[in-house]
Amino acid sequence: MDSSHNPRICISLCETTLAALQRAVASAAALSDLIEVRLDCLERNELAAGTGLLTKLLHDAPCEFILTFRPSQQGGRRLLDDESRHGFWSGAIFSESFFDVELDLAEKSGSSETAPSLPIDWSRTICSHHDFAGVPARLDQIYDRLAHTPARVLKIAVQAHDVTDCLAVFHLLERARNDGREMIALAMGPSGLATRILGPSRGAFLTYASLGDRSATAPGQITARELKEVYRLEKIDRQTEIFGLIGSPVSHSVSPRMHNAAFANVGANAVYIPFEVSDVKAFIKRMVHPRTRELNWNIRGLSVTAPHKSAVMDRLDWIEPAAQEIGAVNTIVVEGDALRGYNTDAQGFLQPLRQKFGDLAGARCAVIGSGGAASAALWGLGQVGAKVTVFARNPGNASALAAQFAADWNKLEGASFKGFDVIVNATPLGTARQFEDQTPALALQLRGARLAYDLVYNPEETRFLREAREAGCETLGGLAMLVGQAVEQFRLWTESAAPEDVMREAAGKAVLSSEF
Repeated sequence: MDSSHNPRICISLCETTLAALQRAVASAAALSDLIEVRLDCLERNELAAGTGLLTKLLHDAPCEFILTFRPSQQGGRRLLDDESRHGFWSGAIFSESFFDVELDLAEKSGSSETAPSLPIDWSRTICSHHDFAGVPARLDQIYDRLAHTPARVLKIAVQAHDVTDCLAVFHLLERARNDGREMIALAMGPSGLATRILGPSRGAFLTYASLGDRSATAPGQITARELKEVYRLEKIDRQTEIFGLIGSPVSHSVSPRMHNAAFANVGANAVYIPFEVSDVKAFIKRMVHPRTRELNWNIRGLSVTAPHKSAVMDRLDWIEPAAQEIGAVNTIVVEGDALRGYNTDAQGFLQPLRQKFGDLAGARCAVIGSGGAASAALWGLGQVGAKVTVFARNPGNASALAAQFAADWNKLEGASFKGFDVIVNATPLGTARQFEDQTPALALQLRGARLAYDLVYNPEETRFLREAREAGCETLGGLAMLVGQAVEQFRLWTESAAPEDVMREAAGKAVLSSEF
């Protein structure tokens, strides 16, 4: 293997039959630098009878392999004792491949007469440790144990429960780099995605990917095509400017495709990453703020989504007046040693509504919801002289928000929107996956209204919009708002005009492809 080639993508395959494995290898070879074959996934009869076929498959493929025979204790598909694992590797004849051997087996190898040395090429061996519970308290000690084996490459994979768990992984990569050791370090789960995207640029020997959306072999694994086409992995280096989306959840967001397409279009050395954040204050302190962050990376700006738009405000050094009045920030700019907060939601909300409806002065508008999106809509409608009523499930939330923006309020349960010019869904109801079958209002409630505007953009066709059409309303989806607020974010981050058409096309394609 050419150790100077960087970054490397390794597609991990977990197939139950040799025939399926052969088909998967043919597809994966075009997208990856290496292929990991999870031999523990093969049915027992396939593995026992197919040594010759497997040897030929590995020999004929146009890329290198990593062979893994992982016990269930380390995330494998079989319950394997030490004797079975040792016996398997002792009989392996795949001399041209890399081997992934677990730390516990490597440490026992050659330690006694009953545990003889493994007859494998340690110069082609990855010694690995996996923790699916979290980040071990003594991670450095695990690194030391790995480093004391004869293996060429060290591997540690831990489960991330929050994005700040990535810090330990990045620190391990820095330590290995200083020690002159080759290492794979990653955090599994949605919160660990940054380690998969940025790991190679920070010295990781490789990063793992799946062949398809439903063939991931570890939590948080994304496809090789995403790594290449969305995140442009081969372009990322230590000088790359880092942007991202912070929220929970963020896996449904199409913003990475939209912003990364924009950066590619203008030739920027930049990448936009979704960060699954539970504790936003810890994230800002430990990973973002120039005066306190524990990671040396070129982070330049962030989008902020639910549930952090208000909570993030007391972590910032300056907030624009409009965002202060709205009570929510959706954009952070890292400027010098300070963090500056903005709200581009209101502008993104109003522009498509004006184009669709016309002059909003005096228009009777209903806003359903009481969160950050509702606040931005209320502020924007107030700026153009609309007459607004807030509707929410919780009367206390509705009345408080209405008082903040000098609006009327009403309870959502049993509400009728007859006579309203515009009804805005500013709740997450209808969002792909989690709330897709839900709507804040039914056709019976919407009958007699003129225009229904759903701020949910994924899926493009929400249940709220279907109910509105059934009621005879005009409709407006949230994709236009998403693009509008993102265009303004791009301008704030780069101080240049955004390629709006490119962003709109990328967002539309992403929504269509993610309607699963």
